[in-house]
Amino acid sequence: MSWMTDDRTSNDPVSDLKTLLKSGAAIPVPGVNDPLTAILADRIGFRCIYFSGAAFSASLGIPDIGLFSIDQLIDSVKWITRSTNLPLIVDIDTGFGEAVNVVRVIKELEYLGVAAVQLEDQVSPKRCGHLDGKQIVSEQQYVEKLKAALAARKNMLVIARTDSRDVYSFDEAVKRGTLYRDSGADVIFPEALESIDEFRQFAMRVKAPLLANMTEFGKSPMLTVKDLGDIGYSLVIYPATGQRAALGAVKKAFTNIRDNGSQINSLSDMMDRSEIYDLIDYEKFAELDNRIAPKVTKKSAF
Repeated sequence: MSWMTDDRTSNDPVSDLKTLLKSGAAIPVPGVNDPLTAILADRIGFRCIYFSGAAFSASLGIPDIGLFSIDQLIDSVKWITRSTNLPLIVDIDTGFGEAVNVVRVIKELEYLGVAAVQLEDQVSPKRCGHLDGKQIVSEQQYVEKLKAALAARKNMLVIARTDSRDVYSFDEAVKRGTLYRDSGADVIFPEALESIDEFRQFAMRVKAPLLANMTEFGKSPMLTVKDLGDIGYSLVIYPATGQRAALGAVKKAFTNIRDNGSQINSLSDMMDRSEIYDLIDYEKFAELDNRIAPKVTKKSAF
């Protein structure tokens, strides 16, 4: 779908996300960091998408330690919400500062049609949730930011993430998850749980809509959507799966060019030209161009 060539149907991404959360089934949510990947996720049939701070940082060639700005985030998210009607969850890390900064990012993203934001309780500058050396703020500091986000939003959902399992203990993660739920968070996200039993116990002890992170190469076991749905999780995110898969394919293609002088051995890994043109509605743009600026046959001067 293109925002330039299609009449956007009136949609309410927040209501759509709420419906998904009430469905009783776990919903797989792939990470997308550009419009083309978002369109692909939509075409494949996903019902919700996720914008990862870690994957976005990597796309900029920087580590996931809170280096990109609010304005960089807004500009990238804008193109994604224009490209699809799917509910989009945006990772806002620690909120870009104090409570007033959280208010700004909430207002900016809700204006763009974002369905939900994810706010974490790490100290800034933060670290990837599956790396050692993290620090977290006090409960009071985080709840102040969380309540600022809740007060600033009109309808958008707020997902509270706690990194306390890795920093302190599983019981601390349960304690904070309960506090954040009671403070008004719509969804609770316990980061870096280390076994299926921990995922199960968390769901039993924190009665709220829950999000699980199935990132690759991290501290959590690789569980299926069904596994997580069966024990009480509503959303299952795959923040960097697409990016990692794409980089693996690019590395193979570039290596083939370097070593063999040709990309021919990588063609089977590529999406062909017609598929890409279909994703971006190339023909509709051509029709639009012809409709608003018809070609005029010019007489030769000679």
